[in-house]
Amino acid sequence: MNSPFEQQPASDYLVHAVCPQGSQALTPSHYLSLSDVARLQNLLSQQFTDLESAYYSVVGLTKLGATVPDHEDVCQFVKSQLDSTSVDSLFFAAEISRAISGCEIPVSNETRDLLLAAVSEDSTMTQIHRAVTALSSLGLPLASQEVVVLDAFQFITMALQTASQLSQQAELGGILEEIEDLTARLDDLGGLYLQFEEGLEATAMFVTAAYSLSDHMDMEPPIKEDQVIQLVNSIFSKKSWDSLAEAFSVASAAAALSGNRFHVPVVVTAQGPATVSHSQPTLQLLVTDVMSQPLDSANVVVESAYAVASKAAILNQAPFTINDGVFELNFMSSQPASGYYQFTIAVTGDSRLVANHVELKVKVSTEVAVTNMDLSVVDKDQSIGTKTTRVDYPSKAKSSFTADSHQNFAMSFQLVDINTGVELTPHQTFVRLHNQKTGQEVVFVAEPDSKNLYKFELDTAERKSEFDSISGTYSLYLIVGDATLENPILWNVADVILKFVDEEAPATIQPKTLYVPKPEIQHLFREPEKKPSTVVSNTFTALILSPFLLLLILWVKLGANISSFSFSPSTILFHLGHAAMLGLMYVYWTHLNMFQTLKYLAIIGGVTFLAGNRMLAQKAVKRYACQMRLAQMAPRESLMVERKPSPFPDNKDFSAVRLLGSSYLQT
Repeated sequence: MNSPFEQQPASDYLVHAVCPQGSQALTPSHYLSLSDVARLQNLLSQQFTDLESAYYSVVGLTKLGATVPDHEDVCQFVKSQLDSTSVDSLFFAAEISRAISGCEIPVSNETRDLLLAAVSEDSTMTQIHRAVTALSSLGLPLASQEVVVLDAFQFITMALQTASQLSQQAELGGILEEIEDLTARLDDLGGLYLQFEEGLEATAMFVTAAYSLSDHMDMEPPIKEDQVIQLVNSIFSKKSWDSLAEAFSVASAAAALSGNRFHVPVVVTAQGPATVSHSQPTLQLLVTDVMSQPLDSANVVVESAYAVASKAAILNQAPFTINDGVFELNFMSSQPASGYYQFTIAVTGDSRLVANHVELKVKVSTEVAVTNMDLSVVDKDQSIGTKTTRVDYPSKAKSSFTADSHQNFAMSFQLVDINTGVELTPHQTFVRLHNQKTGQEVVFVAEPDSKNLYKFELDTAERKSEFDSISGTYSLYLIVGDATLENPILWNVADVILKFVDEEAPATIQPKTLYVPKPEIQHLFREPEKKPSTVVSNTFTALILSPFLLLLILWVKLGANISSFSFSPSTILFHLGHAAMLGLMYVYWTHLNMFQTLKYLAIIGGVTFLAGNRMLAQKAVKRYACQMRLAQMAPRESLMVERKPSPFPDNKDFSAVRLLGSSYLQT
């Protein structure tokens, strides 16, 4: 369980990250719920295996505010595992002894000298941090000024943790300024998260170190509020932890963000759904820190509330009251209509609070009632008076209604709020007709008029295609639904007999079945073209072969020299390979595809290439041997010297030498 900063030389350590982009005001979208805290405590409560695991468990539980069981057993385990010659062992033991009461670690001069010797530039950053922390936890004196001037403490998260253990009289301002630089090097992920590329543990330990040092120096850390929220989202977005060290780092960051003197992120959540109604008029909110611990000293006020649909304001500066840790507001006392409302909530009472202005959408739900349900059959030519039947919800009409191509079926009704009597226009209002025999369903949308009166009229002549001209008895249903309704309605209002024109109706009534195999598609391919006659095919074949016949005739007439043809295996194999490639081109045209042809061509071509190379090498050797024999015969040829009169005036004699009968020169 090594720290992410383990074994890095103190003078060379750097944290690599990129500059974050600007982000808007945020509120925490991730935090430790009570169930998350319980799982974290469960992980940290595992059985100890060594001092390091005991340190993570005991100190981690302490930071979560949980009780560490069996202090005496823990203390005995620490003393039995302590190695006084190891800085790491002394660090773990000292931190555990500080976390639990009544457990003192024996300290000798050799132990003090060992810890002081570890505070040097030759040690790793982890060794320096653990040595300084152990000295502080054990109450041993430390020359803080000497520690501060080490160059290793620049840009190092662990240096911030180490500095928080030093005396307040030490010059720590330079180290505190490095928090801003480290914050600028965090990776910005979509404007919602900030983290180091080393991962969750490194990010959580940076937050812990930054606030520990700021509290120690009583100086606000140079971290913006939006950056605090981005760090919160990054650290607490992960709900399962890979190791004790990672769980410990999350617990440490949660404790630092909940108990520091400067920045305490606020988490505002509704207790249950953010819904109010006449039966449940109170809006209840939980205002907690990132560990889901209530902020009882906070004051919660609704700065404004308006209807999402109409933008009409309904509340302004309305305070919540606290009741057993829950903030409550009787929103229904403002008599809001059903729908959605946007709340702007401010949490005050502590200057440390950040993200204390929250936007919350609240739903006001109600119950709906159907009134003035009138059913009638209207004659198209008005020759027969219209008779209207009123049906009360949830009863069904006692008699059925009949409509044919000469009549229209009509329905009208209103939807009202049961509690206030106000007319409603829910999001979904449908009329469904269900064929009692075939199971066919046809659904229509009911629309309100300007007076919020819903009307539906069915013309069987115009709508026959939607019913597939299937006559019969249909059950009439009214369907009313909306997200703000507590009692959605499905009402069987009446039975309606629809009659369509007989000749347009199908001979047999068959229910539509969608999930059956489709008939097989028989594809008709185009008939091949008629082949040419045998005479035409043979004629063109002869024309194609005629150039080869002409080649043979010309060879005979000109006297082709084939006496030098060698019948060596390489020569025969080369010519056979060449012929095979020509034959392969024909087979490619008639039988093979391109890939098959390329495969065979690679084999034949390779053999032909090797045979041709061997054949040419043999011919070159023969030619060279012939030239060497002729060169050896040339010196033995006779030379004839012919003396001629000199053409020059001084009568000097010159000899003209001719080489006669030299077969070499003739060659």
